[in-house]
This record gives sequence, structure tokens and C-alpha cells, in this order.
Amino acid sequence: MSDTHNQQAINEPLLEVNNLKTYFSVREGTVRSVDGVSFSIAKGQTTAVVGESGCGKSITARSIMQLVPKPGKIVDGSVLFHRYHDSKPTEVLNLSKAPSDGELMREVRGNDIAMIFQEPMTSFSPVHSISNQMYETLRNHRRVSKREALELSIDVLKRVNMPKPEQIALSYPHQLSGGMRQRAMIAMALSCEPSLLIADEPTTALDVTTEAQILDLLRDLRDRLGMAMMFITHNLGVVAEIAEFVQVMYLGKVVESAPVRDIFYNAKHPYTKSLLLSVPKLNERVDRLATIEGSVPDPFSIPTGCPFHTRCPEAIPGVCDVEIPETFEIDAQHTVTCHLYEGETRA
Repeated sequence: MSDTHNQQAINEPLLEVNNLKTYFSVREGTVRSVDGVSFSIAKGQTTAVVGESGCGKSITARSIMQLVPKPGKIVDGSVLFHRYHDSKPTEVLNLSKAPSDGELMREVRGNDIAMIFQEPMTSFSPVHSISNQMYETLRNHRRVSKREALELSIDVLKRVNMPKPEQIALSYPHQLSGGMRQRAMIAMALSCEPSLLIADEPTTALDVTTEAQILDLLRDLRDRLGMAMMFITHNLGVVAEIAEFVQVMYLGKVVESAPVRDIFYNAKHPYTKSLLLSVPKLNERVDRLATIEGSVPDPFSIPTGCPFHTRCPEAIPGVCDVEIPETFEIDAQHTVTCHLYEGETRA
């Protein structure tokens, strides 16, 4: 990532998430799926959000989109979105509180911020054609007829390199392969040319060849359209290929935030280091892959102190198991939430 882009990340934010908290209250207790998450995404920047399953990555994205499933509820925080045509940022979390509930949020959702979901087969309606579903998206944001919507749908399908786009537009989701469904989902998300695309593990169910094609497509579309991306994944190999900035999450919190090069070559948090060690290397032959000891704690009984201390190889007895760590600055763009760096400046 260039120094110019680094400066852009500081001076030209597109999305600012501050102290976001999303909790699920159920009979057994309260699950703090997102517990004080803060980060920003610059215009044109790709930020990866990584971590193990259940760390809060997808719920963070759904909170931004105001699509948190019940009984989940956003209990605190701020999500500011800098729309290109507005002089002041839009507080996304206030849109659902407006008298015209839904209308204002729908104007942002899809038009300004779009999302690609994990499994397109369950995201598409099985009884409507691809063009009909794209028409619904276009109708919400543009005044177009069904014929115009079909033409626009075909045009967008061409943009994502879909073979035989005229035929695909009239097809149903079950008639497409996994890779083609994912391309159709990307086309639907891009139909209104959003300035921010949230991709929630878009390559998880794909084979490696199709995964590489989808990543190439997303990079190409990002560069051509000048849009920013929030890319959610647990695959650090994907992060190295597509991201410029990385947010590492554990149990609903961001534990490390840095440019992608610093994450791979100067990781600070023991959790980030453990994730990197667990990735197999092509030039090394080992008898057994490295693992992170223990398992993710029960969300109903989070450990006291640092939530990672029960699995941390560098935990300080009497400190990490008692006190909640603060966030410290390694440099202007690199922060870490860990007791090991208490000599650094507080972020």
C-alpha cells in the first residue's frame, strides 16, 4: 500500500464506526457479539476484517447495514457514513429512528452501501429470476421500467464477466453454479454503483479456482469503480491478496488494527501472531500445523481481564486474567489492545 493511500486513510474517511455494540439477549444470558468496535474505512480503500468464526465479523457488517436479526439489538455506538453528495456525514444508526422508518435506511442500503452475503443460494429468492430480483433493487433507487431494468441487469452482468448474460438474467438461482451465483450476487450489489461494498466471506463455499476468479473480479471492479470495500474473511491468504488495511477481531472486539504489511511482518497481538503461525507456508515442510491452544470461550461466560488470556502464550499472570487491556498506538496507523504494550501511547 502506498504512502498516498495511507494518508488517505487518515484524511478522507468514508465510513467511521465508533464504539459499536450489538448484543443478543436470550434466556441463557446476553451475548455481546459486537462489544465496542471502532474503525474507519477510507474512500477507495479495502479493509479486511478477520478472526475466527463467532468473533463478531458478520454481525458488525449487519449492524452497519441495520440488518441485525432478532433478538439482536444495537445498544450503543455510532456509524457515520460520508455520502458523496452531502456536506455532513450521515449517522446510519439514527435512520431507523426516523418517522419514515425504512425509507431513509433503504436510500443508503443498496444505493450507497451494498452487501454481498456468504451464501448466495440462501440469499436469492428461489422463485424469482435473477433479473426480477435485480429489478427490485433498481426500482428502490431508480425510476426504471421492467424493460429498462432488464437491460440494466444484463449490462451489470456483463460488467462482472458473466457468460451469456442475456440468458443468465432470465435464469433462476438453482440453475446457476456456485461461482455464477456469486457473480450474480456481486452484480446485484453493484447495480446502483455503491461507494462502499461489504463482502461477507464471498468466497467461502467456492473451490480455489473460482475463488481466485472472484477475488480478481472484486479487485478489478474496485479499481474501475473507485469504491471502498469491507472484506470479511477468516482466510489470511485472501487478506494478503485483496486488502490494504486489516482489523483483527476476537470475541466481539478489535484487538489489532494496522496496514496489511504490518499485520504480516510486524504483528503485535498474540492472537494475530497465532493466526499467522497457523497458516501453512509453501516453502516449509512441517509434520504438524501450528494451532491456537484451547477454544473460543463460551459467549455467556467471557473470562475476566483480557478475553484471550486463557489461550495466550504470552499472558502475564495477575494482569491479563484480571484487568481489561487498553488500546495502545504502535504508530499512527497501528493499534493493539494488549497489556504487553502498556509503555506505548494510549490510542
